[in-house]
Amino acid sequence: MNKLPEIKKLKILFVAAEAAPFIKVGGLGEVMRSLPRAIRELGHDARLFIPKYAKIEAEKFPMEPEVNELDIAPNEEDPHRLLVSNVLKHVDKESGITAYFLENMEYYEKRANTYGYGDDTIRWILLSKGALEFIRRSDWKPDVIIASDWQTGFIPNLIKTEFKNDPILSGVATIFLIHNLKYQGMFDPHFVPELEADSGQGPIPDFSNPQILKLNGLRRGVLHADIINTVSPTYAKEILTPELGEKLEEILREKRDQLYGTLNGIDYDEFNPETDTDIPAHYSRNKPAERYRNKIALQKRFGLPENDKVFVMGFVSRLTEQKGIDLLQEIAPSLFENLDFQLVIVGTGDTKYRTAFKELQEKYPTRVAIHPFFDEKLPKLIFSGTDTVLIPSRFEPSGLVQMEAMRYGAIPIVRKTGGLADTVTDYYPGTDYGTGFVFEKYNSYAFLISIVRAWQAYRSKKEWVGLIKRAMSQDFSWKKSAKDYVKLCYSAITKHQN
Repeated sequence: MNKLPEIKKLKILFVAAEAAPFIKVGGLGEVMRSLPRAIRELGHDARLFIPKYAKIEAEKFPMEPEVNELDIAPNEEDPHRLLVSNVLKHVDKESGITAYFLENMEYYEKRANTYGYGDDTIRWILLSKGALEFIRRSDWKPDVIIASDWQTGFIPNLIKTEFKNDPILSGVATIFLIHNLKYQGMFDPHFVPELEADSGQGPIPDFSNPQILKLNGLRRGVLHADIINTVSPTYAKEILTPELGEKLEEILREKRDQLYGTLNGIDYDEFNPETDTDIPAHYSRNKPAERYRNKIALQKRFGLPENDKVFVMGFVSRLTEQKGIDLLQEIAPSLFENLDFQLVIVGTGDTKYRTAFKELQEKYPTRVAIHPFFDEKLPKLIFSGTDTVLIPSRFEPSGLVQMEAMRYGAIPIVRKTGGLADTVTDYYPGTDYGTGFVFEKYNSYAFLISIVRAWQAYRSKKEWVGLIKRAMSQDFSWKKSAKDYVKLCYSAITKHQN
């Protein structure tokens, strides 16, 4: 990346559908907690803007009014004032991060869930327009907006079109952050006929126009942002191909000079085996022996025979095809017939996979355990108590599980794709090299061989302890990523001004 003019202090606004600790559904929520905090620690003023959902605990996160009566669609008919919103503010005492919340009873506070409604596109355009109207009314003006995923891809679109002559918004640079190219709107892009697909070039319809539900927020973000960033260097290359481009590869190739891949990180204070209160026994990379206590606790928690010598594998993820769960399903019979091990699965997802592994648990009750529900704390017990974590993803833009697992000394078995390829190096027996077991082709045989390799390596205590120490020595903290994001902000400002 070219050296850019130094700016003493950047003002950066992150706009997203979720952000921990206020509301977290998936990895995006975790990124929106950690990345702004890491950028703030570098001396920049990073802030958040998300909806005020009913689930956000008002007592835990006290808010005060910031902007009232925000008329988000002044030129549209809104007799019941459903679109008029307020903005509230919360300042976190520990990190100093300022978070803004778009308050709207109809579209956020009456909803039980964050996602999954028939009018979701309206909800996210409301968020996007709300953020921009807030900036126009606020005393605080960002230099850069970082908009995340299709839900806020409308922000770069609006700045470049509807607000291109606005004296305030026309000067704000944009970065569009893509966590997963597969999700582009309220549809599967592979099943939208070409003639009906949103080109991303036309104006955003009125809120009352049914065409609004067909908009492709991700395409619009890609087309109009100053900088496009995704969550790992390898994934940034993969999405230029027909295999993983999700029908946007041609547009992305045209925008290649604006496309970057910046690896996600993890919070090293939260994920710390030396201090974590969510695990029974603490340990460090130099003294990992106490991990066995967590293995026993894990086996007890899941009703498995308690044996610290048995090889234990974990799977922590959504039970979907993307995560490679079909490969695990294919090889499970051979594994259980030929190897001695235990398998613990944590994650919700497709019914067919939940059913298949429930049946496997019934067949092997002393060797298989499944928890088919979302749990924020249980994965830490998995990472601290299992010997390996399975991540055979079909594609994986970044992946946090492998980083979190290595932080706790669980050795990842991964497919060489996306962020997995950027974070896990293949183990070579008899050397001091490698942090996991990597296979390249997406098929069950390659996956099976990697598991067998890990099972064999586990037989050598010295080799396995070396693997644990190397894995735990990796630095996936947000500090480096935050520096890269600041450079991207400089690039976005320079490009926006030219």
